[in-house]
Amino acid sequence: MATTRSASHQLVVLAAALVLVGGLFALPKGIVKPKESRSELSKDAAATATRDGGGPNTNGSKTEASSGPVPATATDNGGAHSDDDGHNHSASADAVAPHTTATAAQRQEISRLLKEYQAATPATKAAVATTLARRYNGVERFDSAGYYLEQVALAKPTAANWQQAADAYFQAFSFAASDERVKLLGGKARELYAKVLKEQPGNLDAKTNLGMAYMASENPVQGISLLREVLEADPRNEKALYNMGILAVQSNQYDKAVQRFKDLVKVNPKNVNGQFYLGVTLARTGAKEEAKQAFLAAKGLSNDPALAASVDEEIAKLK
Repeated sequence: MATTRSASHQLVVLAAALVLVGGLFALPKGIVKPKESRSELSKDAAATATRDGGGPNTNGSKTEASSGPVPATATDNGGAHSDDDGHNHSASADAVAPHTTATAAQRQEISRLLKEYQAATPATKAAVATTLARRYNGVERFDSAGYYLEQVALAKPTAANWQQAADAYFQAFSFAASDERVKLLGGKARELYAKVLKEQPGNLDAKTNLGMAYMASENPVQGISLLREVLEADPRNEKALYNMGILAVQSNQYDKAVQRFKDLVKVNPKNVNGQFYLGVTLARTGAKEEAKQAFLAAKGLSNDPALAASVDEEIAKLK
């Protein structure tokens, strides 16, 4: 499965939960085809973050079944971490979605590290927390990785440490399988990115992710404003261009989306997702020949058979 996921990284969108007009619309970890309705996009949102709530609870129609922790009921850290990280969680968690990503050896090592962390002195706790975070990241428990990286940042409050924790929570947020988890993890990401930007106001990567995290809050306009600030500072910022294009798709503003994706592939013609979504949006605006060229460009940039099949399907519908 790890190999499949690694290959699919060329296809996945930058995972981000988007709250629009009172509803949750998150992009799937896969390809959004023009025929897909908002309802199907909403279902695919279930497979876009820490693999939490995965397994049988994963509803994404074009994603792998997730294998991470189910939504936690922990009071520690607001429940924003996995159910096997040494904190209090629902006793029925494994019964709902058993952990299938971690091997027995990996889980044994994590258990050993948890005991080591609990017994560590203040001088050694941060080092153990860093190792724990690395191990949790390796088994795709991104929320737990965020929790321990936050402990490191609390002990050593530097912008780099805050960003490591924020990035882990943002990744968890990007895969969150429920509205509750999206809001919880998005809130943690916003909290920690704010600490980064307090120290480094010019950190555009942190500002972009903060903007996307705001899209799952009650103030999505703030998210748009942050992304625009990034593009004002760096008009060639790929991540911001891509996200602005995706936001335009979500709100059915295909003309605006086309321009964003055109700008993106002008900056980086080898951006696979940019080329594919340029094709998607051009097709929606009726520019069939241009859409075909964009789809072919995307296909030529990847050896992934799933992408090739999807491109062939989309081109067939252009005739």
